[in-house]
Amino acid sequence: MKVEANILTEAGFVQGHLFVNGPHINKIQGEWVSEPQAQLNGLPWLVPGFIDCHVHGGGGFDVMEGAPALEHITQVHARHGTTALLATTLTSPQPSLASTFSTISSVMNQAAQSGSTVLGVHLEGPYINPDKLGAQPDFARPFELDELLSLHATAPIRVITLAPEVTGHMDAIGTLLKLGIKVQQGHSLSTYDQAMTAFELGAKGFTHLFNAMSGVHHRQPGMVGAALAHAEYAEIIPDLIHVHAGAIKTAARCIPKLFTVTDATAATGMPDGSYRLGSQQVFKCMGCVKLPNGTLAGSVLTMDQAFRNWVELGFSLAQASHKTSRHAADYLGEYQRGRIRQGLIADLVLLDKQLNVQHVWIKGVSV
Repeated sequence: MKVEANILTEAGFVQGHLFVNGPHINKIQGEWVSEPQAQLNGLPWLVPGFIDCHVHGGGGFDVMEGAPALEHITQVHARHGTTALLATTLTSPQPSLASTFSTISSVMNQAAQSGSTVLGVHLEGPYINPDKLGAQPDFARPFELDELLSLHATAPIRVITLAPEVTGHMDAIGTLLKLGIKVQQGHSLSTYDQAMTAFELGAKGFTHLFNAMSGVHHRQPGMVGAALAHAEYAEIIPDLIHVHAGAIKTAARCIPKLFTVTDATAATGMPDGSYRLGSQQVFKCMGCVKLPNGTLAGSVLTMDQAFRNWVELGFSLAQASHKTSRHAADYLGEYQRGRIRQGLIADLVLLDKQLNVQHVWIKGVSV
């Protein structure tokens, strides 16, 4: 396969050709151009495939529904340039989580996938604060090691959301890190000091920054203040609904490797109406997804729209790419993804000059 484009490499844009051999990038040929120069040459943009660490659903289906649903969800997100994702669960009783993990494992173990690569699980709850559920169902409970180990043995947990102020959760952080699980603080009412204690213990990530966590005040900085002051990595939902543009820019200025998540639900890519979010009914209307009580309940954001939003906020194409791909790849330790270089996995997205998705390749295969 050969693609002619403005190719975003680690060192900048190359105007020329990229060659793919099997699942890997074979070589890149061309000449260096600046981003302003590349804007003028009429060629499309070739960027690393998007990586989404927080996906609940899409195309009318929810991750908690089982293997056929997850397969459809990955196909929906692949059409929007997401080449890899974490299947994200909701706070649920143990039998429901066990069943969902089993279906995630079956999809991950398929010889061929027709959609985004499922890299593992983001366990968003149940170990969260019951008084800061957001749109999570009311099944929050304290950390239970045996439950966690059983789930992790079924399908790999790559990221877990934890409320550090809940009794026993500080002690759980070290155990989770030893298992290779990234610990993110979220769905929490922790103080700044509690968040900092968790951070120092290794809970260095933050789930959908600003949302479902103690906010910043100049005398009570809260979890948001801890993240802005100290985090290297954090999730953010840049749909311009969950977080104001000014707050997004503040986070981008404070957190060097801020990365995009969609928190996408079954309503993503679907018309207005009623959908499921785990065991709950949610409603899509005018670009929002809400519970019947009006609480925001995930999003309908796709990663290509997030990319365009970053650019509209004044960030360069390279910066937008880092926030939708490289930073998430580095956070997960997926160093074969998130960048374009000879020998790396050929997860690629071709965008036209208006930044609309024209073509997607996952492991060198056109989807």
